[in-house]
Amino acid sequence: MGCTGKTIEYPFDTIKVRLQSQPHDQPLKYLNTIDCIKKTYKSEGFHGFYRGLTSPIIGAAAENACLFVTYNLTQDFIKSHVLNIPKDQKLPLNYLIVAGGFSGIVASFILTPIELVKCKIQVEHVYSKEDSTILKQIKKIYKQTGIKGFWFGQTGTLLRECGGTASWFGSYEFISYNLKKLRSPSAPDKIESTIPELLISGASAGIMYNLSLFPADTIKSKMQTSSIINPNEQLNFIQTGLKIYKYSGFKGFYTGLGITLTRAIPSNAVIFFTYEQLKKTFT
Repeated sequence: MGCTGKTIEYPFDTIKVRLQSQPHDQPLKYLNTIDCIKKTYKSEGFHGFYRGLTSPIIGAAAENACLFVTYNLTQDFIKSHVLNIPKDQKLPLNYLIVAGGFSGIVASFILTPIELVKCKIQVEHVYSKEDSTILKQIKKIYKQTGIKGFWFGQTGTLLRECGGTASWFGSYEFISYNLKKLRSPSAPDKIESTIPELLISGASAGIMYNLSLFPADTIKSKMQTSSIINPNEQLNFIQTGLKIYKYSGFKGFYTGLGITLTRAIPSNAVIFFTYEQLKKTFT
C-alpha cells in the first residue's frame, strides 16, 4: 500500500524538495516547477527524479502501518474509555480527527529519519555532484551528529503530520460518508463505498493533507538539506522560518505546493483504495 503510493509520487517529491531547498543567498538554480523538471531531466535523466527512492520505500510499510494501526487503536480507545460505545459503532467526525492527529504524531518519529536521508540524497547531486547511497548517507549523518542527528527537523515533521494527518483522515471520512449519503440518505453507514467513491475520497484527503500545514514541510526540507547547501549554517525551526519569510515572504512557505498537490491525487487515491480492500480481506 505505502510502497505503491511512494513510487507514484516520488518524482513529484524530488522536484518539490529541490524547489524548497534552494538557498536564498545564491542565484536560483530553478525558476519554477517546469524549469526544475527540465533541468533535472537534462542533467540526470529519469534517474534524477528517483534519487533516494529506496529510503522512503523501505520506510513506507512502517509509516503506513503505524498511521493506520495507531488510527484504529486510538478509535478503539476513545470508544472504550471516553465515549463508552460499542466497537462497531462509528465515531463522530471530531473524534476521528483527534485519532488522525494522534496517529500523525506517532508516525512523525518514524518519518523524520527517513525523510532526512531522502532529502539529502535528493539535493546532494545538484550542489556537490556526489551520489551517496542510503548506507553512505546514514554513516555521514551518524558521524557528524550521532544518533540524535537523525531527528533533525522533527518539529517540522511533527507539526506537518499532526495537523496534516488529522486533515487526511478527517477529510477522507467526511467525504466518504457524504458520497455514500448521496446514494443512501437514510443509512449511509449501512453500505460500502464504491470504487469511484474510494478514489475520490482518497484523492481529496491527499489534497487536504498537503494544504493544511505545508509551511512546516517547507521549513523541514530547508533544515534537512542545509548541511549540503550551506554547511556552515545550522538553523533551528524558528530561525529557518524567519529566514524564509525575510527573503521570500509568505509565498516562500508554499514553494512546490502545486506539484505536491498534483502528486497527492493519484498516490492517496491508491493508498486509501488499497487500505479499504485490505481491511475487507483481513477483518
